[in-house]
Amino acid sequence: MLVLVAPGQGAQKPGFLAPWLEVPGVTDLLRQWSEAIDLDLIQYGTEGDADQIRDTAVAQPLLVASALASARALLGDTPTDRAAGVVAGHSVGELAAAALSGALTPVESMRLVRRRGQAMAEAATVTETGMAALLGGDPETVTPHLEKLGLTPANINGAGQIVAAGTLEQLAALAEDKPEGVRRVAPLKVAGAFHTHHMEPAVSALEAAVADLTPAEPTVCFVSNQDGGTVDSGGEILARLVNQVSHPVRWDLCMETFQKLGVTALIELCPGGTLTGLAKRALPGLPYQALKTPEDLEPARQLIAEHGADAVRGTE
Repeated sequence: MLVLVAPGQGAQKPGFLAPWLEVPGVTDLLRQWSEAIDLDLIQYGTEGDADQIRDTAVAQPLLVASALASARALLGDTPTDRAAGVVAGHSVGELAAAALSGALTPVESMRLVRRRGQAMAEAATVTETGMAALLGGDPETVTPHLEKLGLTPANINGAGQIVAAGTLEQLAALAEDKPEGVRRVAPLKVAGAFHTHHMEPAVSALEAAVADLTPAEPTVCFVSNQDGGTVDSGGEILARLVNQVSHPVRWDLCMETFQKLGVTALIELCPGGTLTGLAKRALPGLPYQALKTPEDLEPARQLIAEHGADAVRGTE
């Protein structure tokens, strides 16, 4: 069984979309989505500098667009359920996974992520907040230490990786008082404390944004950041997409679910690298392919041929 995963904010790099414009159909897709959300995805993805594409209101739609465009380049007109048995996304990547599951259309996901990015950027201006990655340490020791300092373990990514979020003062206290076993506290270049109570204003904005949406029932198993659970209702996927902006990302539990479901290979959509890195450490021996450039499409197609849904059906 193959899982398709979509990365979250921070995976983007200047110019990362440029080589994908050579793939037939990608430029047209990006133009359509750019018009739908009033944001020039091609310009930002090819010419935007690091500061421009770090802007939450830009980065989030750019990442969902790149994941969906690379999925189209990989699968063509083949429905996702003919290639993959499971889909998941890290944080904003869940908007791409929702479209791949069939619960939302690509345009619906793009419009929703546009509003998500704007709302989270606005929420980040209320209080000076940030995030920091903790290098080393055991979750059972790190988590209560963060809570003692008033911080939230906003991303529990597995493979020994936890990201703390809170006010700048709380993060400064963490740097001076590291949990036992943590070698270093590395500040992240993000606009605010995502996936914490500081993002509550964004939840209200998203609730309004989804009011007129009628999600379909997913055709592919969707694994949720909330608790690593599988979700088979379009309405429940939509509700979780709204609530996850103020709740921690449990990617560790998502990877545990991949194991329980019997996943035998993983493909990370563009801009790939982060989630395959976590899988390499947490799921040793699992074949994987990160889509960084179009050169990665052929080995990814080989994984689909060997581990995809059609390959599994062929053995039944």
